[in-house]
Amino acid sequence: MSTLKKWLSSFLVVAVMAVPVMAGSSDAKPANGNSGNTNSAEASPTPASPSPNPSPSPSPSVSLAATTSDANVSALLNVLVQKGVLAPTEANSIRNAAPGAEFQLLVEALSRKGILSAADLSAAAVPAAQPAAFAAPVAASENVETSLGSPDGQTPLPSRVAGEVKPPLPSVVAAVAPVRVFPIDAPKSGALTGIKAGPITLAPYGFIKATVVHDSSDPDGDDFPFPGIWLNAGGNSTFNTGPTKDPEVHIKARSTRFGMNFEWPDASPKLTLTGKIEGDFEGNFSEVDNRDVSSIRNNEPQLRLAFVRMDYHASDATDIFFVGGQDWTLFGSGALMNIVETTFNGAFWGDIYGRSPQLRVGFIQTLAKEQHVNLEGQFGVMMPSTGQILKLGSVGLAGQLGQGEREGADADRPEWEGRVALSYQLDPAKGVAPAQVALVGFRSRRTSIVPNTSYLCDGGENPLACSLESAYPNGFQASSTQWGGQIVAQIPTRWFTLVASAYKGGDLRFMLGGQLNTYFTDTGGLTAISGPYVTADGGPLAAAGGAVLGCTAALVNGECPTGSATVAAQRPIRAFGGFVQLGLPLSRWFNADPKGHNAGWQLHLTVGKDQVVDRDLNNPSSSFCETNCNPFGGVANSVAPLPLLMGKMFAGTLYYKLNTWASFAFEQSVYATRAMDHINLYTIAGVNSNEWQDHRTEFGPIFTF
Repeated sequence: MSTLKKWLSSFLVVAVMAVPVMAGSSDAKPANGNSGNTNSAEASPTPASPSPNPSPSPSPSVSLAATTSDANVSALLNVLVQKGVLAPTEANSIRNAAPGAEFQLLVEALSRKGILSAADLSAAAVPAAQPAAFAAPVAASENVETSLGSPDGQTPLPSRVAGEVKPPLPSVVAAVAPVRVFPIDAPKSGALTGIKAGPITLAPYGFIKATVVHDSSDPDGDDFPFPGIWLNAGGNSTFNTGPTKDPEVHIKARSTRFGMNFEWPDASPKLTLTGKIEGDFEGNFSEVDNRDVSSIRNNEPQLRLAFVRMDYHASDATDIFFVGGQDWTLFGSGALMNIVETTFNGAFWGDIYGRSPQLRVGFIQTLAKEQHVNLEGQFGVMMPSTGQILKLGSVGLAGQLGQGEREGADADRPEWEGRVALSYQLDPAKGVAPAQVALVGFRSRRTSIVPNTSYLCDGGENPLACSLESAYPNGFQASSTQWGGQIVAQIPTRWFTLVASAYKGGDLRFMLGGQLNTYFTDTGGLTAISGPYVTADGGPLAAAGGAVLGCTAALVNGECPTGSATVAAQRPIRAFGGFVQLGLPLSRWFNADPKGHNAGWQLHLTVGKDQVVDRDLNNPSSSFCETNCNPFGGVANSVAPLPLLMGKMFAGTLYYKLNTWASFAFEQSVYATRAMDHINLYTIAGVNSNEWQDHRTEFGPIFTF
């Protein structure tokens, strides 16, 4: 057995050393030496540092060029540990050495064990290389699961270190890959290539996107399609566009995105530690004096993702993982639209998603390796939260903080989310990603707290309020649930890729559904009410229910009889919707040369819809506009929902990919909001209408790195 180990180890070392030699000198050229790679980003050269505190080497004095990549050395170390040639501590000390020194330390270790002889080293030796600057990473071939148009949640292009063997060029144009933010396969140790910072591997990624946009109607003034309630237009223009449809032109670069993938080493080959941090420039505008006038172009960076992941490879077929930090929510994010407009990315138009602080556990079980059949299960606890619109109502920022940050936490429980998914290789053709179907659900709760200092008794001047409030001398709470279910299907084939998402739930505003509605206070069956009361979180809030006390019996002398007082029920406003997207690989249809400039033509057709359950807009207590659109009136629903029934969209997106880094996109889309009960809620260019539409055109380049 020891002889077999020696022969196997010798063969592996010689093979690893031969890789860069066989690749040829052209592979070691810097990234800008290839005329086809002129768009790749280069990092500042950093001198290679020698190994600190080098120990005397008992190995023969043979000079070996350290041309083997860190990824190859790491992979070889894992094999040697598994076969018992090296101890885990020995492999870990070599893996943690300075860049460029790992290979020499490995040779010395094998020589000390007698596995390599002087003759072996002399035969495999290559001329010693002079110390050189650390080469910048260059882009590798595109991952099949990478989205062509860089939409929300795009998988970044992996990077490699100059000097490695170039990955083989595709023999066929890849099919359209769906956007996926949850990996189908578990990450493996040493799989991430990029920049070495001591023992840690760093792989930067992102894209720079600049687009010009024309909207046929944009009364809200945003550079993305917001639902048909124009909060920026002022109280007199919430549903009125003025003398025209209010067309606008925008040129934007704030969709630019940046991120970094991480991998940390571990002594155990069964444990993989990875992480990610990602941001964009979709935040608010600066208010400093030196940029006050031009603040519209000075977007502030915002955190999108920041999490770590630990994978334990229990066997070749079983992976168990833990995720902690801010990541995509399980509910909604399992299927995303691949469109050019990524600022809202179809939010409130049928594409629900979210990113939230969380702790998550799960597993990936390989059922059939050759057919790529994987079963995935995940469960997580998320930050409890509900959504408030900053500019909706007079409470402004206080309302956003009160409802968005208080009501979920005041429920004193986390948000629960779960997901189960099955992936399989439906089409075995080259360049086709596996298909996937998934079921997802979530449940949460929000709570408003009313202190007794908000009471309206007023020393007996209000007998109804006094009789109701006496039943709750210390104050009261009002709560409602949040829930949702979703089914996702992603079906890639060589001819087309179909992505579909369907959902239904209650109080989906935080998940970007339900036409901005959240919950209502149902006063049905109550003979009298008192309120709404000012809550500890700053309510009553616009477009949401208020905290109300009511009486369930007939009043006696204007007072509610003892034992008949109750807190009016708050109920989530239900909604349903989803989207269907058809991706067509035009270049593959026409057998384009995968090495040429016509290999990147794709067409995407997308239809989306988000609709409120009509019964919740027309609940038994009242209808929105039966009280002249006034949320308070008699025994009506104390705060009625928004009058928005439905949001719908259609988009046709054409992508042209020049090369691995540069793409151009053109998108023509229609966004529409319809009001409830066929009422003429809108005034469009002086004409009353039940529906508002925005015909939107967007074009621009996308450069990835």
